[in-house]
Amino acid sequence: MSGEFSRRRLLATSTGLALGAAGTVSAAAGTAVARPGTGGTSNSPREERRSLQDLYEAAVAEGGKLVLYQGGDVDSQAAAVRTAWAAAFPEVDLTVVVDYSKYHDVRIDHQLATGTLVPDVVQLQTLQDFTRWKRRGELLHYKPAGFAEVHRELKDPDGAWTALMVFAFSFLYDIRAVGAHAPRTPHDLVDPRWKDAIASAYPHDDDAVLYLFDLYRRAYGWEWVEAFAAQQPRFARGTHTPGAAVGGGQKALGVGAAGSAVSPSTTLKWVVPDEAPFMAWGQRAAILKRAAHPAAAKLYLNWQLSEARQRASFNGWSVREDIVPNSALKPVWRFPNAHLDGFPRFMQDRAEIERLKQTFALYFGEVQGDPSPGRLGLHPGR
Repeated sequence: MSGEFSRRRLLATSTGLALGAAGTVSAAAGTAVARPGTGGTSNSPREERRSLQDLYEAAVAEGGKLVLYQGGDVDSQAAAVRTAWAAAFPEVDLTVVVDYSKYHDVRIDHQLATGTLVPDVVQLQTLQDFTRWKRRGELLHYKPAGFAEVHRELKDPDGAWTALMVFAFSFLYDIRAVGAHAPRTPHDLVDPRWKDAIASAYPHDDDAVLYLFDLYRRAYGWEWVEAFAAQQPRFARGTHTPGAAVGGGQKALGVGAAGSAVSPSTTLKWVVPDEAPFMAWGQRAAILKRAAHPAAAKLYLNWQLSEARQRASFNGWSVREDIVPNSALKPVWRFPNAHLDGFPRFMQDRAEIERLKQTFALYFGEVQGDPSPGRLGLHPGR
């Protein structure tokens, strides 16, 4: 491959099953002046002070139901949380509906407009929706226990939303298939030896993958995008597909997939480059003000933000500053090449996102195939 890409300066801008169902967690009900340093307004609520057991009893008394709309690619991605929840809180029935966040958000907008709201909690990748819903007064301002420990870029100061987990996208490879030629940076993906060997999620179908590809484009130029297209990657809908293709032995490399830098796998390697870009974000969650089951919704946020759940993070990253799930991995906000602060800004500029989607479609072709979660309609989970 020509060395012109390597001479370009890289851009350097900036769920386990642990249960923790008992034990007291500090946080609070009601509205009061925010604690110094939290950045909240005078209307910010205090942190929840009830224990998980107390919150559980309140959720049971409320009716014992909870509906969560979760961003994702396939229903099985909710299997772990369903199992853990059922073990911890068997008297509260949890319904999790998994769909692309870009469908969940407009679905919620339509339900709010028609008075047919289904979910109590929304947990999505479309970060811009949370700031919009807050402005419209659609979100319950609530601070679960541990809120003060959440990194400042991963929460709303008034408690309208908080990130519950960190996700990151990069590339991965089959260790045996690549042998001594393992790619270390995105630039290496356009080496001619990898022609016909790459699986990728469509960047113009998922905004997080779009941001990842745009970071690559900023680092290496549109020439890299053209060279990547010449590799004839196999594109598919769903960010689970690159990992599935590599894990199944169909392709040697995958791009636009979530993973863990501390995975014990001896067959697959998910790459966090030393300096080259990758992308990470906090998956935001919020309680809708019109939720039918607010007590159960509060239980869910407190449970997911609890020390036990945060320590069980699958990728070694917590949203809380006081918890380090894996001592071999520094917190995600200490990786400037993860662009943790860049993705929320990127998501706000919808006109630029649409322009980028259409441009990538010119290079890679139009998105093909049915949505991987299926077609769920207007009111799934009802």
